[in-house]
Amino acid sequence: MKTDSIFYRLFQEFPGIFFELIGNPPQTAETYKFSSIEIKQTVFRIDGVFIPTQGEENPIYFVEVQFQTDTEIYSRLFSEISLYLRQNKPKNSWRGVVIYPNRSLDTADIKNYSEFFASQRISRIYLNELGETASLPVGIATMKLVVDEEETAIIAARQLIERTEQEINIEPQRRQLLELIETILVYKFPTMSREEIEGMFGLSDLKQTRVYQEGKQEGKQEGAREEKFKMIPLLLRLGLSFEETAKELGLSLEEIQQEMQKQPPSQDM
Repeated sequence: MKTDSIFYRLFQEFPGIFFELIGNPPQTAETYKFSSIEIKQTVFRIDGVFIPTQGEENPIYFVEVQFQTDTEIYSRLFSEISLYLRQNKPKNSWRGVVIYPNRSLDTADIKNYSEFFASQRISRIYLNELGETASLPVGIATMKLVVDEEETAIIAARQLIERTEQEINIEPQRRQLLELIETILVYKFPTMSREEIEGMFGLSDLKQTRVYQEGKQEGKQEGAREEKFKMIPLLLRLGLSFEETAKELGLSLEEIQQEMQKQPPSQDM
């Protein structure tokens, strides 16, 4: 569940990484809006959807992140997509992308959907097969860090932090990416505190710099707080408690409770 929230945050804050992952220019993200979509009158929820903001020639991308064995994933995915298309009647075509940590978890039968895979309307990505971390773009390398073994993750994370500082020139983006790397490391090393991880990877020194602190404040002023509020319902649906959601987003428990009081009641079949 924590993995799902990491990928949602990654695609929300850095949508260009998704398009790099599927072989498109990262600038493609400028014509898309990413969100998690609930299908009305059902219990279905699509992990993530990239919806074009302009141009009927651009396809809708449905994204599923699957980190455990699920023999029903494809039947559920096609049901979700079909219901979405029926309810929304988009003029754009569509594509589906399923992201696995490795090939061994991809065990569901595709015989009833083989045409979609043959035509590449549905594509599957195995993170551990993306190649050496050092040779990948920074964004994709950050995604691959989630599945790296602990021994290699330490080296990869240090290299990735150094590359982020050198290659990402826009301060708010650099800060967000470093914070995401930190979150991934907390997930990968559950026995270590966030403070220990910051010290181990030099993040604590970085966070004390004037540029970082000014960038963080600027990010807050530009609406970062509003984006956090948008993530509250999703993290709660993924199984996090109110307290865990508040800690993950850096909000108070009272803010989480107040935001959820504004949400309309969910409808079940």
